[in-house]
Amino acid sequence: MLDINFIRDNLQELKQVTKNKGIELDYEKLLKLDDKRRELIQKIDDLRQKRNANAELLKDPQKRTNKLINEGKVLKDKLMALENDFDKVKAQFDEMMLKVPNLISEDTPVGSDESVNKVIDKKGELPEFNFKIKDHLQLGKDLNILDIDRGVKASGFRGYYLKNDGARMHLAVLMYVFNKLIAKGFTPFIPPTLVREMALIGSGHFPEGKEEVYQIGNPGKLETGEKVKESLFLAGTSEPALLAYHANEILDKKELPLKYCAFSPCYRSEVGSYGKDTRGIYRLHEFWKVEQVIICQADIKEGLKFLENLREIAEEILQDFKLPYQVVSICTGDMGAGKYKMYDLETWMPSRRAYSETHSDSFLTDWQARRLNLRYKDQKGETKYAYTLNNTALASPRILIALWENYQNKDSSITIPEVLRPYLANQQKITKK
Repeated sequence: MLDINFIRDNLQELKQVTKNKGIELDYEKLLKLDDKRRELIQKIDDLRQKRNANAELLKDPQKRTNKLINEGKVLKDKLMALENDFDKVKAQFDEMMLKVPNLISEDTPVGSDESVNKVIDKKGELPEFNFKIKDHLQLGKDLNILDIDRGVKASGFRGYYLKNDGARMHLAVLMYVFNKLIAKGFTPFIPPTLVREMALIGSGHFPEGKEEVYQIGNPGKLETGEKVKESLFLAGTSEPALLAYHANEILDKKELPLKYCAFSPCYRSEVGSYGKDTRGIYRLHEFWKVEQVIICQADIKEGLKFLENLREIAEEILQDFKLPYQVVSICTGDMGAGKYKMYDLETWMPSRRAYSETHSDSFLTDWQARRLNLRYKDQKGETKYAYTLNNTALASPRILIALWENYQNKDSSITIPEVLRPYLANQQKITKK
């Protein structure tokens, strides 16, 4: 969300950004709604003053007349009608405001889809094999560490079981990254994965991404036995919960930056990815993530510095695993409405013969903070909206595809990266059990 006055002052630039991000939005209608909203606010304020004056006169028995009483009733009815009109206009206005995209950085590539994304760096040597390689599905089956068939039986499409050393390695990568971030000064969280709508609106996952989020059909009952009326949703990332932690709060500048990391299960319907990546464990309905969120002061230079810092941490993780990867600057049509600048890290997956996304690093300026009413007081005592950033430090089991396939051996065993061995009782290889 952006400030309406900012929208008015930067209308042409925002129209171009909106087009570049592939968003349809009628700014003329939005501005007319704002004009109507302001007009109604003024009329309501004027009527309230008249109603209050009328009420004061009615307190005096000597001035209390039938004419004055009737005038009070007329004022009340007019006020109720105006307030009803205002509520309708405000609802339309708020809905449109949630669709206004953020501006973009000067170096963000402009394009309609991922084909325009720009590779800006590559690290690591691609593995060379002197044998016919297997994909992660075959390795999982041969080593008894992954079962897709029974996963589908129990969970349906995109269901899976990790088992034996597959389950252990899954936990190892997550805990390795979680501990690494804690050592780098990030406060650890285990956040709720059932979240209210306000958290998803605040993070920007609603309204545009609502079809990707599972809604709980039976949110339960209160202690009184009354049914819970408020909708609850299964979060597709811990970002909404981490950001909502400070919703409607005013922080002190001395507290900033706040650096949080969270370890949580994640759920996505993947409706928008119908027919895409249907084999294996690359795109799933449920998985686990270690997510990072930074809340900082409203300073573009500082925000961009943190964006690069988050990217460096993600790269360091892949370097720890000794996996080849590339850094991609994401274009306007592929980055989402709220992003000011965004990177993806793509890791080499031999069976796909391609680099595939494993990390995502984004800077959203105050776009999320305005939706969440997340503010801070600066050294002058002025209240400002904070800036926010987020990064997927790790998603599993997706990362297991790269680890298993890059580290496979001729005998179908998988060598365990050195940094993960302490989490696996110093085991060096995965063999069939």
